[in-house]
Amino acid sequence: MGLCRYLLLGLLLYIESSVCLGECPCSDPALCEPIKETRDFEVYVFYVRGKNWKNYDWNHVTTVALFAPYDPELMCFAHSKGARFVLKGDVPLNDIVDPDKRSAWISQKVELAKAQYMDGINLDIEQPVLKSSPQYYALTALVKETTEAFHREIPGSQVTFDVAWSPDCIDLRCYNYTGIADLCDFLFVMSYDEQSQIWTECIAGANAPFNQTIAGYKRFIDIGINPKKLVMGVPWYGYDYTCLNITEDNKCTLEKKPFRGAECSDAVGRQVRYSAIMKQVNNSLTGRLWDDFQKAPFYNYKDTKGNIHQVWYDDPKSISLKVEYIKKLSLRGVGMWNADLLDYSDDPIAQQQTADMWKALLS
Repeated sequence: MGLCRYLLLGLLLYIESSVCLGECPCSDPALCEPIKETRDFEVYVFYVRGKNWKNYDWNHVTTVALFAPYDPELMCFAHSKGARFVLKGDVPLNDIVDPDKRSAWISQKVELAKAQYMDGINLDIEQPVLKSSPQYYALTALVKETTEAFHREIPGSQVTFDVAWSPDCIDLRCYNYTGIADLCDFLFVMSYDEQSQIWTECIAGANAPFNQTIAGYKRFIDIGINPKKLVMGVPWYGYDYTCLNITEDNKCTLEKKPFRGAECSDAVGRQVRYSAIMKQVNNSLTGRLWDDFQKAPFYNYKDTKGNIHQVWYDDPKSISLKVEYIKKLSLRGVGMWNADLLDYSDDPIAQQQTADMWKALLS
């Protein structure tokens, strides 16, 4: 990084961290104290927009990761429910290979968390890393030093790290998984976008197929990661694929879109939120169908140009099947990307659909 760019980064971080709230913004000053209790079962929530958070299932939420502008009202409310409220941590790895720059980044994040009365940080890096590269070691050091700093400066704080659905270099993320798991509080496993590299024939399939998802957790455990360091992430969205051809048995052939060595990828599809899927599925060509091998629902519809589309998604049934394995594998908990993809309106049907998705996390 050039000196000018580094100084600019430092200035931006300073401005960000200087959003000091002064006095506690909560009606009860005790709500500005960090959450120190650790519950046996994690329900990890990513918040990205709006005021939907008022309708979350707060009886079970343990952590809310802030992937949106800071909202002091949400912080106060989360703390009133005994839930942690944590920062998003994302930084280009080339920027933190230098130990001094890494230390500066961590210090700024700690100060920002303090200023906003927050309870930790979720490290969402998701960048390709080759084994034994400078970035490989810098990433491990980042997790170690971030965890040490937060635990020291904010007692009871939580540091988590997001990983792909398997430790086997998915999308070239060849991280030091065992080291990172040991160094932070736990890993949030993103068990979705599992078709980012399609190595078989180019056909539409489940976002998080059951057998592949469970195999990913077994791989984490096989390489020596404690199951209590793993939180299962499930998708509250699906993929809409345009079919080049569709067979009588619903095999939807896709356009080839290479990604990291694979001929095909889910990038040829379009992500669709669960609330939109629920509005479309009953009026589709097929209605809800079920693939018993992938253990996932899907449906077909025709667009205004006459093209056939196939939509794959997760619903309470497919999520419940995966969540059953949390107990079987003794995992730490469950979470989703993301909590704002449901319909929180006052429509009775939508309310039931939303309640069923929250309930599925605890099956």
